Amino acid sequence: MKKIYFSIVFILLFFTGGFGQQFKASYSSSVFNKAFTGNVVVYLSKENKEPKDGAVGIERFPCFSVAVQNVQPGQSVTIDDKANSFPTVLSDIERGDYYVQIVWDRNLGGRSIANSSGNLFNASEKITITKDFKKVFNIVAKEIVAEYPDFKETEYVKALKAPSALLTAFHGKAMTLEAAVILPKEYYTEPTRKFPVLFNVSGYGGDYHRLSGTTEPSKPIDSIAVIMVYLDGNCALGHSVYANSDNNGPVGDALTSEFIPLLEKTFRANGARLLTGHSSGGWTVLWLQTQYPKVFDGCWSSSPDPVDFRSFLKVNLFEDTNMFSDKDGNQRLVATVAGAFPWATMKTMYTMEHVIYRGEQMHSFDAVFSKKGSDGMPESICDSKTGAIDSSVFINWKKYDIALNLRDNWESLKPELDNKVRVSVGKQDNFLLNYPVYLLEKQMKELNSNFQFAYYPGDHFTINTPEYWKDGFGFLKQKYLEWIAKTEKK
Repeated sequence: MKKIYFSIVFILLFFTGGFGQQFKASYSSSVFNKAFTGNVVVYLSKENKEPKDGAVGIERFPCFSVAVQNVQPGQSVTIDDKANSFPTVLSDIERGDYYVQIVWDRNLGGRSIANSSGNLFNASEKITITKDFKKVFNIVAKEIVAEYPDFKETEYVKALKAPSALLTAFHGKAMTLEAAVILPKEYYTEPTRKFPVLFNVSGYGGDYHRLSGTTEPSKPIDSIAVIMVYLDGNCALGHSVYANSDNNGPVGDALTSEFIPLLEKTFRANGARLLTGHSSGGWTVLWLQTQYPKVFDGCWSSSPDPVDFRSFLKVNLFEDTNMFSDKDGNQRLVATVAGAFPWATMKTMYTMEHVIYRGEQMHSFDAVFSKKGSDGMPESICDSKTGAIDSSVFINWKKYDIALNLRDNWESLKPELDNKVRVSVGKQDNFLLNYPVYLLEKQMKELNSNFQFAYYPGDHFTINTPEYWKDGFGFLKQKYLEWIAKTEKK
């Protein structure tokens, strides 16, 4: 009887494993007439007609990926139960109608796999997945993500592309740092006047190309006309946050020693440099101000990514052992509604990013904070299946813990840094970013610093009120006036 039972089980496993649903993916020679080596990613959604554009981790949708080598145009690649998968293997996903897109990632430098220039993909197709395990879906990529069109400069908006010898040497190919430069109306009405520069760093996913063709001059800081520089931080592994790293290269040094000198040579800058940014941009500007305190004259950091790793999305990386759940087994959240109600979990974020393997938010943290792994990709802070935190990887992360850096080096940093920093955040931040700010404020008070901290009603998105802007820009105005007074004394 046991032999019969095991034979039946074996037969079932053989047939479901051998005849589970499959995607046969190929690409047309009309869009790419060369061999392809890289990763092929399948995006499915029941609701989103363009599934590749879904927010990974914030939205839950089935996805699958396989690595391939030397695939020729017209040659099929099989995606089945052997593929990396979320939330389960292909043959086990919920039955029903889905939109499907398959992206062939050439990894030419764009941040998002789904929308990186040069990647191959198919126009969205609707399919029906049933219990027919023999079903094969043939999907042909006949489209290619277009290159960015040339940046359209206007009277007030210019593009600046700074060649970087530092990044070129690191990556082994020609690299630039790029940004949009927005000039004040006074730049033309007062042709001999020089202006302070305000660096505005975007959050994760921002793109300076969105300013192409815009015609508005830069907004003043109160009554102070400024040259505004919009930096987006986009790179192949996410948001560089303009920090030197083992994976993205010496981006901070390239910004300060190559980009800024070219900027100030090209435009009429007076030498004052102010910083502001929100979210990942908020972390960026606090990092730049604390790492290069002599280069920058004031920083308003808005709702920054975790500035104290004792509360990395409420995970204490110094003590906790699991990224997915706390000691009581409760799922940890990566996103909330109003700072309290569950929206997305850490487990979903990390397991989806195991499939969609570069350029997303958690990968972006790994790319900045971790060492390069033996496979050429950043080491992961945690196991993508179990959530176990890798303490050996965290050793390198400590270098990027802003609070720890300030705590350990305050005496040497204080003369150039104190009184230059303001951090503000919403009391109901969706991504729990107010908690590390609380810890940082407590620490800086204990160090008798003159850092400013402010908390406002609202979340990561609704905090953007006239009062919030007025207070933040009021701080930057004061820093500029102090810079003028200091400069005039010399």
